[in-house]
Amino acid sequence: MRVILVRHGDADADIPEGLEDDARALTTRARLLLPGHFAPLAARIGVPNVIFMSPLVRAVQTATLLAQALRYEGPMKTNRTLFPDGPVGAIEAVLGERLGETIVLVGHQPSMGSTAAHFLGLGSFPKPVQPGTVIAIERPDGQLSAGKLLFYAAPGQPIAESISASLDTP
Repeated sequence: MRVILVRHGDADADIPEGLEDDARALTTRARLLLPGHFAPLAARIGVPNVIFMSPLVRAVQTATLLAQALRYEGPMKTNRTLFPDGPVGAIEAVLGERLGETIVLVGHQPSMGSTAAHFLGLGSFPKPVQPGTVIAIERPDGQLSAGKLLFYAAPGQPIAESISASLDTP
């Protein structure tokens, strides 16, 4: 199973009047820059079987931009386990039903960093998970054992392809 973790892009700091934090949208800059960040990753990611995303506006917008970059036309599903404070283990039940597939999870911090650490068998993920960061992990099907980092791609930085290259630099 391949799991692609994506932190949503930069969101507006202002909460729309009368609404909650859930309604914050991506900044105009993020909407313009994310397609250029995602496009070179398309070949590495391939065509996923499904994209799961947090129901918050900024995550849905990020997932949509990623789907466009991947030329993905398959199912896109919201999932409450991808909320910013979602428990790391909660997504395991969803993944358990998708063995052998490529799954994209679009969410927030701190849950994306915590999930990456959990999937890699680490206490914490040693790289920053900035807005727009993509982390690809290969996991053994049907097992909760540690996976292998395929790549780490933070916006504006070179893509790191191995665990040593990606985790040794601050």
